[in-house]
Amino acid sequence: MSAKDDYVATFLREADRDRYFASLLVTAPERDAIQALYAFAADVAAIRDRAREPAAGEIRLQWWVDALGGEGHGHVRQNPLAAALLDTLASYDLPAGPLLRLLAARRFDLYQDPMPDIASFEGYAGETVSVLYQLVAMVLNGGAEVETGDAAGHLGVAHALVGHLRAFGYNASRGRIFLPMAVFAANGVGDGEILSGSDSEGLRSALAQVGDLARDHLDKARVAIAALPRPARPAFAPIALLSRQLRAVEQARAPFGTAPDLADWRKIAAMTWWAWRNG
Repeated sequence: MSAKDDYVATFLREADRDRYFASLLVTAPERDAIQALYAFAADVAAIRDRAREPAAGEIRLQWWVDALGGEGHGHVRQNPLAAALLDTLASYDLPAGPLLRLLAARRFDLYQDPMPDIASFEGYAGETVSVLYQLVAMVLNGGAEVETGDAAGHLGVAHALVGHLRAFGYNASRGRIFLPMAVFAANGVGDGEILSGSDSEGLRSALAQVGDLARDHLDKARVAIAALPRPARPAFAPIALLSRQLRAVEQARAPFGTAPDLADWRKIAAMTWWAWRNG
């Protein structure tokens, strides 16, 4: 492993342990390429927390846009995350367009507007999460395109829903509502109640409906994944964690609390077993 790849792996292990563990299911050089994609996504997802104001976040997003578009200055490759990502795109002939759309979608993170409705959330999840499943499947297929539309689409939405259910209280404490506001409104819950941390039956009902939506997407993703070529299926191994994490959120019954997560060894075991059975 090169120093660059070692840096990327260490960064990913600290920034997104679940995707880091998922990447361990494959061997180099595909592992290094997958970690580069995941590390890029993790870096971009963290911009909101690192930037003190939207303008600073916009600058960082634009830096990545320039890097992907070949308009960055010579120092771009001095950033090991960027160097690894650009090498991955070149080695596997992956399109930069989906990553540019990911960057555009992440602009939503920088501002305080709530997610308006389910359709908007599904579009956001598609651009920020489903795209990663699609690109990882391409890496496992030697760079050739794989028809993963339903599998990546449904699992990406489920992944995003579960993640934002788990982070619901944290985001609310920071003035953010990522889950579809229309679901809360339909249950008589306003954004003020969410941002103030006010629990209610309406809030719990709304979150339960979001959980049902996530489970529906997980079920559809399982069917779609089973129809894919076996070499591409390890790209979707995180599905082995999502049902467990969703169940933990529901059992915790603490809308603004932090649901317990699986131990690292259980995550590795769950995804390894899933990949052995399905990959």
